[in-house]
Amino acid sequence: MQRTAIIGASGFTGAELLRLCAGHPDLEVVVATGGTQAGNRVADLYPSLAAHYPDLTYSTADPAAVDGCDVVFLGLPHGASQALVPDLLDRVGHVIDLAADFRLRDPALYPTWYGEAHEVPHLLDEAAYGLPELFRAGLPGARLVAAAGCYPTAASLALAPFMRAGAIHPDGIVVDAASGVSGAGRPPKPNTTFCAVDEDYSAYGLAGGPGGSGLGHRHTPEIEQVLATAADGSPVADAGVSVLFTPHLAPMNRGILASCYARPVDGGLDTDGAMAILSDFYADEPFVVVDERSPSTKATLGSNAAHLTARVDPRTGLLLVICAIDNLVKGASGQAVQCANAVLGLDEATGLTTIGLYP
Repeated sequence: MQRTAIIGASGFTGAELLRLCAGHPDLEVVVATGGTQAGNRVADLYPSLAAHYPDLTYSTADPAAVDGCDVVFLGLPHGASQALVPDLLDRVGHVIDLAADFRLRDPALYPTWYGEAHEVPHLLDEAAYGLPELFRAGLPGARLVAAAGCYPTAASLALAPFMRAGAIHPDGIVVDAASGVSGAGRPPKPNTTFCAVDEDYSAYGLAGGPGGSGLGHRHTPEIEQVLATAADGSPVADAGVSVLFTPHLAPMNRGILASCYARPVDGGLDTDGAMAILSDFYADEPFVVVDERSPSTKATLGSNAAHLTARVDPRTGLLLVICAIDNLVKGASGQAVQCANAVLGLDEATGLTTIGLYP
């Protein structure tokens, strides 16, 4: 068994990590920290986990408590991991960070998109980007993994096959995506209460506000970076990728549906050709479903699967690629477990399912 710690286990992604580790034959959770929940039982905050963790108690985030662990998952707010990771790398075998702290290669992007300079920029080059279907080669044995964001996962799985095939123009890409409310985290916010969200659908993180203000959502540079990166993790010179990304909040607990639009490089791409590019690219990927059916978030609920389809509009000539995922599984905790499996030399599918819950 691999001794496992979850720092930040009281949030939704932390709870999902606990659920997935409970069904994993090789990951044994020995530490679960919970910030304001320290001293409380996991089963009291999440009764759904009571059968497997009847006595596990949230502890404070003491790095010494994870000494000797094989793998540590960080489910902390963006910005909090930077202070912990250098110390953790000296104490544990592998660190899987679910936040954005180590996803971007260029440290200059952090003040622009996250409001603060990066505290340990020398570790950015060491961090393996955690999206196995696109960057598997960098994962085995990696000390530090930056698991991909939820929106970037859906958008990148949809668009990367066409970028790598040279089938679309890299500029003028549009990503229109909607997420369930769990993506905003467990702590209550005025815009995520039941009365605010129920029977509502709204866009947020808009680019180009009044007077030219507003860069847009902070996942934008991550999507652009992925699409401008080769399979070996090296940046593509002069890639010229530009993405307009608009996220939406949907009145559902889980799920992301991303509709991605791009211009084919010539008029020869049709729907059959687009579907062939997707099918060939993901032919051996256990967690990717490519089909003519229009993907739905409900079909991915609770699973680590991504459902994809593609169309080319004969009237406008535009390519449309749609991807559905569960934002808490393939978009966060399931992805992190898949990365941990790859890092530890286990089968990537260990402890994960491709089967969604229905109804």
